[in-house]
Amino acid sequence: MALEIERKFLVHQALWEKLTKPEGDFFRQGYLLAKPEKTVRIRLTSTSAFLTIKGKTQGATRLEYEYPIPQADAQELLDNFSEAGLIKTRYKIMHEGKLWEVDEFAGENEGLVVAEIELASEDETFQLPEWVAEEVTSQKKYYNSQLSVNPFKTWKN
Repeated sequence: MALEIERKFLVHQALWEKLTKPEGDFFRQGYLLAKPEKTVRIRLTSTSAFLTIKGKTQGATRLEYEYPIPQADAQELLDNFSEAGLIKTRYKIMHEGKLWEVDEFAGENEGLVVAEIELASEDETFQLPEWVAEEVTSQKKYYNSQLSVNPFKTWKN
């Protein structure tokens, strides 16, 4: 069984902008199925493509199965079968021995920056980088599948 244990945080915009970052990877992803109990996602980058199936999140944990697929197939699936999607640039940053994946969203989600960390267990300890702000792990509106249908730009702040 493949489990993903992931915690999600908002990012301090000003501190993030000052940070020296590695080159980011552009992602286009779309959803063939996006229900609370399961999602089926296609992700396309400049060098790879994946089909990902995720189960319902319980706490910070959910089932996840991910398979590489040909980029041309991913492009066709996104163009012909995706019901909703989003675009973002992902930065991979090491901090205190842990990998942080930081997504700067574009398009209808422009202005949103979210940091994620994958863990071996829900109670694993880790140090927060100074540019990490409020935890939003349990807030469904920050799930990528939700951002694809209820984008950040439509939220009333």
